[in-house]
Amino acid sequence: MIKVASYNMRKSIGTDRRRRPERTLEVLLEVDADVIALQEADRRFGSREAVLTQSLLAEHSPWKPVHFGMRARSMGWHGNALLVRKDVEILDCAALHLPTLEPRGAVIADLQVNGLQLRVVGMHLDLSGLWRRRQAHAILAHLAALPRMPTVMMGDLNEWSAERGCLRDFAQHFAFAPTGKSFHARRPMARLDRIMASPELAIGEAGVHHSLAARTASDHLPVWAEVRHR
Repeated sequence: MIKVASYNMRKSIGTDRRRRPERTLEVLLEVDADVIALQEADRRFGSREAVLTQSLLAEHSPWKPVHFGMRARSMGWHGNALLVRKDVEILDCAALHLPTLEPRGAVIADLQVNGLQLRVVGMHLDLSGLWRRRQAHAILAHLAALPRMPTVMMGDLNEWSAERGCLRDFAQHFAFAPTGKSFHARRPMARLDRIMASPELAIGEAGVHHSLAARTASDHLPVWAEVRHR
């Protein structure tokens, strides 16, 4: 069984408007997943530095970042990042360019986790429904061109509808984990954050992580799911 999680960490700016990376890390430690997709992991302006620094992760966490080679001090690509346990082997990784009017992207990594191969895609889709669907199509087309591998896709899809738009597009190829409502952290009303698994994977337990730290660390709550090979 592999535990995966997705978290829009909002650059570690909490609902109290304070930037506290240590609090973000506290939430991640509570979730305790093998693979984590982060959104808004880098600062927005300037050199786009990672909010969770290399030293913080190395000294106080069981994870390492997947490096996509974009910026020396950035963790990911357009704020998307992947964390994996330090014993996970990273077989391949890439940053995906998505069609958009504003900076958006996705990240992908092929991993060896607990002796099993797993492809993971992290994403943060557009606020516009039209562009979300174009981005979904671009991600699916990219995956279709790769050698097939059990795949988990997760991230902030920004989709408020229950089963329309990009959700319908993804559902043709992937099953959604029953994670629940994750936004807004203080009063969850929408399932903006999603985890999806390819047919080679069975979805086990899944949910939204509620804790005092999670309710204040970001405006999103983390979502998580357990997956296993069929």
